[in-house]
Amino acid sequence: MFCFRQKVSLRLFILVTALGLLCAGRSSLAATYAIEGDTAGEVKHYVAQEDDNLFAVARRFDLGIAEVLAANPGVDRWLPKEGTKLALPTMHILPPVERKGIVINLAELRLYYFPDQETVMTYPLGIGQDGWETPVGHTIVAGKRKDPTWIPPPSIRRENPDLPAVFPPGPDNPLGAFALDLGWSEYRIHGTNHPYGIGWRSSHGCMRLYPEDIAKLFPEVAIGTPVTVVDAPYKLGWKDNELWLEVTPTQQQVDDIVEHRQPAAADIPGIHKIVVETAGDAANIDWYAVGKAFSHPTGIPVVIAERDVP
Repeated sequence: MFCFRQKVSLRLFILVTALGLLCAGRSSLAATYAIEGDTAGEVKHYVAQEDDNLFAVARRFDLGIAEVLAANPGVDRWLPKEGTKLALPTMHILPPVERKGIVINLAELRLYYFPDQETVMTYPLGIGQDGWETPVGHTIVAGKRKDPTWIPPPSIRRENPDLPAVFPPGPDNPLGAFALDLGWSEYRIHGTNHPYGIGWRSSHGCMRLYPEDIAKLFPEVAIGTPVTVVDAPYKLGWKDNELWLEVTPTQQQVDDIVEHRQPAAADIPGIHKIVVETAGDAANIDWYAVGKAFSHPTGIPVVIAERDVP
């Protein structure tokens, strides 16, 4: 329920800390999109260069590591072969809730902020690890803090008794340079001093962003902004006359992907009925595309139906 980095292997810590220095937090992809129907953005591609790794590519294009791994199965995360064409999951179907304020989809490890009804800002997240799950539901932004101080709570101190009593503002503060305190008193949206934790379940329940992303979001969000948190591993949405389906790994599958394990299959009950109801009688459904999307959840939206146009 609180904010501190997950214990990771020494090798992972050293490697990703090093790449963080190399990346220097420079994002080359805009995270603000015009809304088109129920979608935003479009899928991009990038050709791997010598000495690339997928952690660095993810941060460069403002993506989380799990979504890059899911979109590019079989590609070595540390040494992708030079010349490999990587899919960048930069098209999103908007979560199936009111487009107002901040919306967070835990399965997607992604935050959406709607400054108006025509525009969305979206960023990858680090969320609560197993046993410290980020809750779903509705709350508000209850406070804003620049250069926050962090006091480790007793629950985290029990895990690590050697923590300092207080983390003052600065480079060692786990909250980073900005924090949005929520109406849920034990949770917040904040930056981080360990950007390798973005894009997987790495926190004690809080929602962390890349330092450069929280710096963009912080001035846009007012106190009192509504916050909705959902856990939707698949989304359906219309763009013009096409029905799109986006299936992302579940939170548990994300853990498997990040830990180099084969993800267990996820059970999605009632999906046939949901697709039929969403498509309607006037649409032709591609059931092969539906089945493939669920059997291989890449997070890349695909067209599964088209409306008959008179």
